[in-house]
Formats: sequence, structure tokens, C-alpha cells
Amino acid sequence: MSRTARTASAALTVALALGVSACGGSGGDDVAADAKQTLTVWAMGAEGEKLAEVAEVYEKANPNVTVKVTPVGWDVAHQKLVSAAAAGTMPDVAQMGGSYMGEFAELGVLEPVDTKTFDKGDFFPAGWSQGEVDGTAYGVPWYVDTRVLYYRTDLAKKAGVDKAPADWQEMRSLAAAYQEKAGTKWGLSIQPSGLDTVQNFYPFLYSAGGAILDDKGEAVIDSPEAVTALKEYGAYFDKGLSNKSVQPGYDVVKDFGNGRVPMFFGGPWHVTLLNEGQPQIKGKWAVAPVPAGTSSVSMAGGSSLVVSKDSEHKAAATAFIKYLTDTEGQADWYERTKDLPANTAAWDSGKLADDANLQVFRKQMDTAKSSPSTAQLTEITDKVDQAIAKVTQGKASAEDALKTAQSEIEGIVKQ
Repeated sequence: MSRTARTASAALTVALALGVSACGGSGGDDVAADAKQTLTVWAMGAEGEKLAEVAEVYEKANPNVTVKVTPVGWDVAHQKLVSAAAAGTMPDVAQMGGSYMGEFAELGVLEPVDTKTFDKGDFFPAGWSQGEVDGTAYGVPWYVDTRVLYYRTDLAKKAGVDKAPADWQEMRSLAAAYQEKAGTKWGLSIQPSGLDTVQNFYPFLYSAGGAILDDKGEAVIDSPEAVTALKEYGAYFDKGLSNKSVQPGYDVVKDFGNGRVPMFFGGPWHVTLLNEGQPQIKGKWAVAPVPAGTSSVSMAGGSSLVVSKDSEHKAAATAFIKYLTDTEGQADWYERTKDLPANTAAWDSGKLADDANLQVFRKQMDTAKSSPSTAQLTEITDKVDQAIAKVTQGKASAEDALKTAQSEIEGIVKQ
């Protein structure tokens, strides 16, 4: 999922002012799933292009249903959804990332998931929780991603290490050994500042047992666990193991390939990028679970599929989402896109079951944690980004930076 624009609260206010009520309401009687009809679907980025191919296959098996897929760029997705919500013109089905879910659930434009059709137990827990807001599921998990550790095995051996780091101490020691014995420029690539730095920080925060908000929605970013995590994160910059100045849009793949950067936290798409873009290091790198603080926990990402509250095609929308998220549909979607299935049964056969690298992602997803579903999420994570930057640039201690963030986030959640 692409990064959310930093306009969530403003957009929410505007949309409410334009008359979107929290109660929502049906646009009319729902059409039967097998009746002749056109189903409108918005999907983002590359998924929007690929979904049109799947829709053609679906239409052949369901000739009364025409699936009209509109690809939407991630750069404009949030604003288009807000505008559609305000105008009452939401598509029947939309792809929605976890960072949007709280906002649009609060707007009252999403239909709750039919839990008689979709079983929570069929999906990764973190994938399902991304679609939940205040205990109600609004999105069915479509695909998931998480972050794991990519590391250069050949350079690790040169540094005298023959296994993946299992915990923080081993990871920091390996980062130093890469520099001192293997001659790398850096030890670990993590983001020092800027938009969504928090995504690099999550594996540290969650592995330390910390969180931004607790289960009640209250700020806890200044907890001892969070402070411990930010101290560890900041140590890489303080000791010169990570670059304090990284340009926006920096792509770590090239530097991983040339050996300047021997470790980074990456998603499943990096497997393909490395295989295709850096063939000279084939067999010289591997992936491993996030090194543990008190445990090994990474962030969960991905997208869900939602149904509009005002759709007159809810039955057909539900049937189409069921097709996309059952075991067969998920395996087919992986083959087309390499998006990781949210349905756990899709991992039990074929390439997904046989690929050792992909199984690392599955293992990580079992413990991965999703971001809190709140309408103010982007405002909240912006404050965490600022706190991280203060520490990585040596402008504040972890305690002071998170104390400030705590106060600012408390003000946001109490609005």
C-alpha cells in the first residue's frame, strides 16, 4: 500500500461538512447476486491494472455480472475516495489500506463485513485487524505484506558471521562487523527522517513490546518499551552504522547489490526486485525474521476490500470479494501480482509452500502487528516521525523526543 496523504483529518472534516452522515444508508433495494447488473470496483496502483484481468475471468463464470474496474493511482486515491464519500458516489467495491480504514468507517460510508460469509479464522490475524474499527470488521483482507530482514550472506561470511542475527545485539554486532571486516559503507539501512519513517521504526517498536496507541486508543508512545526501541534505533546513527542523510525516494536495492548497504528491512516485493535487478548477487543474500527485542514482531501492511454502505449491489459485491479472497483466488492473485495472500490456506501448496524466502514472510505475518485503525492515524504517525528524526539527528534523547510526541498525540486523540 502506498503512503497516505497527510490530509486525513482535514478531509474528514470537509466530508462531514458536505453532508456525509455517520449513519450512512442504502441507496435502494439490493439487487440479487445473480441478477443482471454492473459492479463498480476501484483498485489502486498496479492492483488496479491486474484486477481488470481477473474481472474478465469472473465475468465468464458469472455472465449476468459486468465488473467495471477503475484503476486509481495511489497518489490520488485518498482524495478520490474522500470526494466520492462526500458526494455519495462511492464504488460498490473499493480497495482500502489500513491507514484509511478508521477514517472511512467514521464517515459511515462502509458496509460491515458479512461475517457469515467471511471467516476471520481464514486470514492472518494482523490482516483481519487492519479492516476492523472499534470491534467491527469493515474490510476483508485481500493481500498482506510485512517487513523482514534482508542481509548479504557473502559479506557476512567475510565478516566472520555464518548465520542471520536473531536478536538486537546480534544485529548491531553484525552491522559493525560488516563495516570493519567486510568493508561496507554502512551496517544497516534504516530511514533517519521524513515521511513515514515510522514504518522503519515499527519492527523495533513492536519487537520491544511497545505501541503508539493502546487497545483503548490512548497514547502510549512514551512507554519504557517505546523508549528502549528508539534508543536502539538511534544507536545505529550515533555509532555511524546507518546514514543520517538519505534522499527522499532512496532505493536501497542498488546499494544492497553493490555492497554499500549489507542489511535492510524490506517487503516481499524486494525479492523480485533483487532477483531481476541485481542478478550478480544471486545466492549471496537471504531473508530472516526481524531480530528480536523481547520478541520478533514486524509491521503488517496490505489492503482490504470494502463494500459501500450505499451500494445497491451488496450481494454481488460480496460474491466478487469472496472469489478474490478464497484459497483459489488468492493463489491466482499471487501468480499474477506476487502480492502475498491474506488467506492462510493459500500458502499450503504450490510455490508459496516451496519457497523458503516466502515462508519467512509467512512466519513473520503470524506475529505481525497492524497499525491502529483511527481516523487520525496520519497525524499521529507524523508526530512519531518527528520524534525519530530528533533522535537520529542527535537533537534530543529518546525520552525527551517521545515525551513531546506523547503530549502531541494525546491532544490529537482527545479531539
